[in-house]
Amino acid sequence: MSRFVDALLATATQSSRGMVTGEPKELRWRSWAEIHRQARQVAVALIAEGVAPGTAVAVLATEPVLIAPTVQGVWLAGGSVTMLHQPTPRTDLAEWSRDTVRVLEMIGSPLVLLSPSFTRVAAVLAEQGIAHRLLTDLVEPEGSGVNGTALSGRAPAPMPPQTRKAAPVPGGAALPFPVGEDATALLQLTSGSTGAPRAVRITHGNLISNITAMAERMGCRPEEDVLASWLPLFHDMGMIGFLALPMALGAELVKITPLDFLSAPLLWPALISTYGVSVTSAPNFAYALVARFMAKVDNPGTFDLSTLRVAVNGAEPIDAGAVRAFTSAGARFGMPRTCVVPAYGLAEATLTVSAAPLATDLAVDVVDTGRLTTDGLAVPAEPGAVSSIFCRLGTPLPGLEVSVVTADGAPLGDREVGHLRVRGTSVTPGYLTESGPVSAQDELGWVNTGDLGYLADGDVVVCGRVKDVIIMGGRNIYPTDIERAAASVDGVRVGHAAAIRMNAGTLRERFAVAVESPRINDAQAVALLRKEITARVVDLVGVRPAAVHVLKPGTLPKTTSGKLRRAAAAEQITAL
Repeated sequence: MSRFVDALLATATQSSRGMVTGEPKELRWRSWAEIHRQARQVAVALIAEGVAPGTAVAVLATEPVLIAPTVQGVWLAGGSVTMLHQPTPRTDLAEWSRDTVRVLEMIGSPLVLLSPSFTRVAAVLAEQGIAHRLLTDLVEPEGSGVNGTALSGRAPAPMPPQTRKAAPVPGGAALPFPVGEDATALLQLTSGSTGAPRAVRITHGNLISNITAMAERMGCRPEEDVLASWLPLFHDMGMIGFLALPMALGAELVKITPLDFLSAPLLWPALISTYGVSVTSAPNFAYALVARFMAKVDNPGTFDLSTLRVAVNGAEPIDAGAVRAFTSAGARFGMPRTCVVPAYGLAEATLTVSAAPLATDLAVDVVDTGRLTTDGLAVPAEPGAVSSIFCRLGTPLPGLEVSVVTADGAPLGDREVGHLRVRGTSVTPGYLTESGPVSAQDELGWVNTGDLGYLADGDVVVCGRVKDVIIMGGRNIYPTDIERAAASVDGVRVGHAAAIRMNAGTLRERFAVAVESPRINDAQAVALLRKEITARVVDLVGVRPAAVHVLKPGTLPKTTSGKLRRAAAAEQITAL
C-alpha cells in the first residue's frame, strides 16, 4: 500500500479533526473519519461504473464539500484524479467541450464526475458521448452543523475502527485497493496551457514526499494547526497544499471557494480570526488585494490575526511592496510581521520546491539591473544605482535539489543567472500528452523548470519564465521589472499591469505594456498615464515600450485564482 493511502487511513481512524465548508452562509463541519466513510461509498460506486486500479477519473466541481470525499474515493479505488478546467458563464461551451474531449482522450478517462454547479454542461458531454455522474448521487448529504465559534470541543470523536461499517465492494474485493508508490495519484493539467493539452503525472510517492517535506518546512502540527484556503481545487496549491495535506496529516481545514473570496475579500481575515487559523496560502495578488481592504477597516478589534504564523506567498512573482502592505495592514489586528513565507513551486515538483525559513522578515535581493540584463549576473546594487528587486525564496525542501545551468546544460555558480533545474523525490517522472507518455527527467533525474533564476547562498531566486523574457539588444529584460515600474504610477491598479513580449525571437523583438486604471474614461488622464508609465519603464530598464495600453478594470485575462494569463493577454493586446 502506498504511504499516502496509509496516511489517509490513519487520519480516518485516529484523528478527531476535520473540514469546515460553506462559510459564510451554509456552514458545515465533517470529521475526516466521516469524509473517509463517504469516500468509501464513492469508491464502491466508481468500481460499479468500471473504475479499476490505474483508471483516470475526471472531476468537474467547485464545492469542497463534494470534492473532498470524491477525490479520496478515487484514490481508495486505486484510480487517479484529474481536475478539469472549468467553464465560466462566458465560456463557449462548444469550444470547451472540444478541448475537454481532447483532455479525456489523452488521459484515457471513461467518466466525468460533475457537481450540481456544472449541470449545464451535462448535455454537452452527452452529445460528445462522454459518460458522467453527478457527485450528489455519490456523496451522501450528511454532516455536522457548527455555529462558527471556538474549535475546541466542536469535532466529535470518530467511530472506533472496529465499529465503522465498510461498504460492500463489488466482487468481494477489499478497500482500499493496494497501489504502489509509482502509481499515479494526480494528473495535473498544466495551468493556463494553450494548444495541445498536457498533464503532469504525480505519483503516490511524489505526493507523500512533498506533503511531508512541506509539513516539515512549515513546522506543521496537525493536532494544533488550523489551515484555511480559498484557492481553487483544480490548482495544485489548492488540491495538494490545502486538501491532500490536511486530509493525510489530520489537520483542521477551513475551505471556501475563490468566488467566496473575490466577492468578499475580508472573508479571508474573518476566517483567520474566527477559527484561529495558523496556516494559509495565496498568490501575491491576493495579499495586495486584502491589504487594501484591511487598511480601510476602522475598528482594530474587528479581527484577531495573532494566530497566523504561516502565510505562504507563491504561484506568481512576489512583490515586496505587496507583502509589506499586507503585514502593515495586518499589524493593527495583531498579525505577526514575520508570518509571510515566500515560496517557489511548480507542478513538475508536485507543488513546493523551496520556501523561506519561518518567523523571519522578508528577504529581498536588490541587484544591479545593468549587470543582470547584460551580463546575466545578480550583483548587489550600489546605493542609487538602477536596480531590480527579487524576493529570496528559501532553500529547497528536504528531498529536493535545485541547480542553475546554461542553455547548453553547463553548471553556473552563485549569483549567475541561468535555467533552473530541480530533481528529487517529489519530481514527476513525466507527462501525458496526446502523443503518449513523455519523460520529464533527463538521464540524471533533472527536470527543466522553464524558469530563469539564480542561487544566492543556497536560496532560490526566480527572475522570470524563459518564454516571457524579452530579449532586446542582447539584453534579457524581465517582465516583472517592467510591471513593477508600471504599477508604481499613480492611477494604475496594483497587480494589474502586464508586459507583453512581441515579435519574439526575431530581430524586431519588442514589448508593450498594458495596465488597468479606473481613470479610463478621462482622456487627459489616460494620456498622462501613458507618458508616466513610459518614463518609469525607460528609467528602470533603459528601453522604451512599443506601446502602452490603458484598459478598464477587469480587462486583463486572469485565472479563477487571480493569476495573469500572460499568453491570453498577449493575444488580447495584439488584437488592439
